[in-house]
Amino acid sequence: MKISHYIFILAAVCALTSCHSSKSHLSYLSQLPEARQGTISSSDYAIRLTPEDELEIVVTSTVPTATTEYNIPATNAQYSAGQNSIISTSEQQKYIVDHNGDIDFPVLGKIHVQGLTTAQLKNFLVDKISENVRDPQVKVRLLNFKVNVMGEVRNPRNVDVRSERFSIFDALAAAGDMTEYGRRDNVTVIRECGDSLVYCRLDLTDPAIVSSPYYYLRQNDVVIVDPNAIRQANSRYNQNNSYKLSVISTIVSAVSVIASLVIALAVR
Repeated sequence: MKISHYIFILAAVCALTSCHSSKSHLSYLSQLPEARQGTISSSDYAIRLTPEDELEIVVTSTVPTATTEYNIPATNAQYSAGQNSIISTSEQQKYIVDHNGDIDFPVLGKIHVQGLTTAQLKNFLVDKISENVRDPQVKVRLLNFKVNVMGEVRNPRNVDVRSERFSIFDALAAAGDMTEYGRRDNVTVIRECGDSLVYCRLDLTDPAIVSSPYYYLRQNDVVIVDPNAIRQANSRYNQNNSYKLSVISTIVSAVSVIASLVIALAVR
């Protein structure tokens, strides 16, 4: 076999290897079995209420006046829409979970909500209010569910979450997905836990992450996507080049000044 044939075969093998490694590098859940379908056990996504959470709670019934006392009064906010017009809107006041995990609820008084889900709090309120009101309807909504996504994503941002079921993939999608320089095998989630911060590193190529307690995100979680080796090498290269250019520029400036002095002395 001619040497050119060996070179062609070697190039083909390298190309195939390169394509495979690129695919695995850029793929999520690449460790899934090759079967067409399957089942993966997932974790509990229910949000638990914590101190400093902000809640909207609205109580209604078929007789609106019967539940008026179970709602805190709405505030009237005014916004200017021009020189001669004012827009007035009604805003529902928030319930703030205090440092003891309680809220002050009209008629019912202090309620301990820390550790409850919004569904559990809703059911509790329905049971209590039903003692005095027929068929009450209660809506409980968490207002401060926000997640920070940063690092190697296309649009690092603070995500205002509208649903209580929000996964690590939802967060990445909201931030425009990872760049090609993001490490899919090393994504860090930082979470508030009482007075401490805890963290977990997730491998997004491994389907087992869906059973991790960090797969579904919580309020105030921070998601950090690490750069891969190529990005880090490029960064070091750019820094080194900047330093070299700075040194060269300084030397050229110094030489220029010295040359000007020499010329000036020679003229004299």
